[in-house]
Amino acid sequence: MDIPAKYDALSVEDKWYSYWMKHNFFHSEPNDKEPYTIVIPPPNVTGILHMGHMLNNTIQDVLIRRARLKGYNACWVPGMDHASIATEAKVVAKLKSEGINKNDLTREEFLKHAWEWTDKHGGIILEQLKKLGASCDWDRTKFTMDDDMSEAVIKVFVDLYNKGLIYRGYRMVNWDPEARTTLSDEEVNYEERQGKLYYISYKIEGSSDTLTIATTRPETIFGDTAICINPNDERFTHLKGKKAIVPICNRVVPIIEDEYVDVEFGTGCLKVTPAHDENDKVLGDKHQLEVVDIFNEDASLNSYGLQFEGQDRFVARKAVAKELEELGILIKTEDHLNKVGTSERTKAVIEPRLSDQWFLSMKELSKPALNAVLETEDVKLFPKRFNNTYRHWMENIRDWNISRQLWWGQQIPAYYFGDGKDDFVVAETKEDALKLAQERSGNANLSANDLKQDPDVVDTWFSAWLWPISLFDGIRNPDNEEAKYYYPTNDLVTGPDILFFWVARMIVAGYEFKGERPFNNVYLTGLVRDKQRRKMSKSLGNSPDALKLIEDFGADGVRVGLLLSSAAGNDLMFDEALCQQGKQFANKIWNAFRLIKGWGVDSNIPQPEASKVAIKWYQSKFQEALAEIEDHFSKYRISDALMTTYKLVWDDFCSWLLEMVKPGYQQPIDKTTLEAVVALLEDNLRILHPFMPFLTEEVWQFIKDRTPEEALIVAEWPKQETIDTELLKGFKTAAEVVSGIRTIRKQKNIAMKNSINLSILNNDTVDTTFDSVIKKLGNVDALDYVTEKVGGALSFRVQSSEYFIPMAGAVNVDEEIAKLTEELSYTEGFLKSVQKKLSNERFVNNAPEAVVASEKKKEADAIAKIEMIKSSLAGLK
Repeated sequence: MDIPAKYDALSVEDKWYSYWMKHNFFHSEPNDKEPYTIVIPPPNVTGILHMGHMLNNTIQDVLIRRARLKGYNACWVPGMDHASIATEAKVVAKLKSEGINKNDLTREEFLKHAWEWTDKHGGIILEQLKKLGASCDWDRTKFTMDDDMSEAVIKVFVDLYNKGLIYRGYRMVNWDPEARTTLSDEEVNYEERQGKLYYISYKIEGSSDTLTIATTRPETIFGDTAICINPNDERFTHLKGKKAIVPICNRVVPIIEDEYVDVEFGTGCLKVTPAHDENDKVLGDKHQLEVVDIFNEDASLNSYGLQFEGQDRFVARKAVAKELEELGILIKTEDHLNKVGTSERTKAVIEPRLSDQWFLSMKELSKPALNAVLETEDVKLFPKRFNNTYRHWMENIRDWNISRQLWWGQQIPAYYFGDGKDDFVVAETKEDALKLAQERSGNANLSANDLKQDPDVVDTWFSAWLWPISLFDGIRNPDNEEAKYYYPTNDLVTGPDILFFWVARMIVAGYEFKGERPFNNVYLTGLVRDKQRRKMSKSLGNSPDALKLIEDFGADGVRVGLLLSSAAGNDLMFDEALCQQGKQFANKIWNAFRLIKGWGVDSNIPQPEASKVAIKWYQSKFQEALAEIEDHFSKYRISDALMTTYKLVWDDFCSWLLEMVKPGYQQPIDKTTLEAVVALLEDNLRILHPFMPFLTEEVWQFIKDRTPEEALIVAEWPKQETIDTELLKGFKTAAEVVSGIRTIRKQKNIAMKNSINLSILNNDTVDTTFDSVIKKLGNVDALDYVTEKVGGALSFRVQSSEYFIPMAGAVNVDEEIAKLTEELSYTEGFLKSVQKKLSNERFVNNAPEAVVASEKKKEADAIAKIEMIKSSLAGLK
């Protein structure tokens, strides 16, 4: 089989991915092996591959491929999230472009469009993950809107309702006017924005007096139902018990007193708008104020906005301010920096809104999950510093608003049968609901047509929190074989930005519905940023095309590039140069393999001593690296595990071992050495495979013909064996000696083809194990152990021994003496200047300790160098 001169990543990747798929290597079924299970954080059904996905899924693939090699029954379950808000927004936009208004459609008609959109655009990202090499069990691919997954969500909703944990409440919620749905507190991002503070004059009823309020939102005056002052504020004693007139709408409202008002902020008079501010709602309830909602669902003003009806809130803000100014009651405006809540999904500014919603009571429900991470450590977070974030969220948890005013998602299983607020039942099916409704109402004649199902759907996260359980049908059929075998899963790899959204809630669900943790470990990756530390985003244009990177550098190159600098929990400063480094690493391995395969072999020649020693050394070096790699994996230091592997292969295997064993020019290699080197190469491929699956499988299959059962993907991870530390120590010294020889050769321009002699002084403790290696790599003709310095030679020192290389015939002695004499003169002058400084008591007594230590080291180094130069000069004279 001809080995191509160059490694062609693209053709290799397609070939081996198809091969793995054909032979079903990714698929898992319960058996007698120990399972190792990962569930993919489901990307949005309409998502496309970006750098965050690349990093996250590369790490998952590394873990799953390693588990496969270690003999586990590895199962990586892929899937997609229906992403209610994001997907519905895309479908609505598509319909709008076709001249169709969502509100003109029935729910069924809209859902038909949504499924068409999903079937056409959904799952693209999963196909893209295959290009990265993701070895998911594609036969198990799940979608959060699959029938069985939806059934599980509904079953859980009913169960929690029957336990009294789900309830319906009229609350102030976060309203996304673009998506036209409520959001949970965790789905709101707060950012500072520059706005204005408007000072507005209000008349006092039956008086010529006025008061001034300061507001950032003049358009909300139409919802004012009171003015509030602090009872201790002497400035407004005259206003107590009076009423004010709201400008433009001329509504008469009471002036109330409450210590909630900050006398230092604004004017000390607070407009109270209970329908549009959470704190105002608290005041309104306390003082029994009228509630006036001035906004439509899209945050445009309704009829309470009078002449501004239909205007968007931000347009109305300017128009109202202009009107107030024309009326002469806008006293002044000031620049004002304030925090604004925005929707995580649509980026729209959130509007506080009173609404009937469904809530899940979280306080008691979350206690086992809090304990599991912070007390028993049944679930471990990596890095551990995220425990503090987890604690903060879980100890301050609020009830979860789980209803969304959307059509795309699992419809809430509540059925209304009467006109009363509480005339509803909750059941898994309409048939069950009808029976319950007949019982509740006492009306046996109620029919299914009399029931009206709640139009809202549950929050997407309410399906996602069941993901590790529902993937194995553990909600509907809790005792099924797969749920018992694969659950709890082993590792979860995700971003810290959804530690509460998803991770914490999955832990809550695990203990509530399965009585145990959903996973053992959570590996939290960092965010992918550019070289300027900016978060990658489309708007900044700093996010590279993930598939183009794979095309340019190969999947293995990109995987290595991402992992080389992505320590757990730390942000990755992405640079395409890292992918280039990964590509070069792939080429290095390919060329090393070609070198080995290019050697002719002779079964009759004996194994050279240098090769024998080299093989033993690398076996121990490999074991040392393997132990280090295992330690890194145990602590989820995936980047460090790769770096150890990288150095082992690049430095120790390619740069040292192959140099030590390679035969002379156009000479054959002995069979024993070649077989040993190939075996070591195979060990390298095993530990490299999780990081670089395509390249390693290609080389593995080129080494010899193999059956599918012998493919690298299902090979065996190397076993840990004894490490010969003395041999490793001896090599380290030998490497320094070889380096010393090569330095002198370079300095003196002595070609490697010219052999030299080497003598060693002070050799009582010198390990002779690697003498054959030193002779080969340094092209040393004779290596002698001597008891006195060698004349006519240059020298270098390694530890306590001095090495001499006779220069007779190798260099121009007179020129060398002149050069060394000049170097000696310079070094002696340098030593004098250092010693002068050290003899200065003021300097020694007052300078920092580290500075003095540095000067003393300079002195010692100069003395040693002078001694070496004098020794070399003596040898030349």
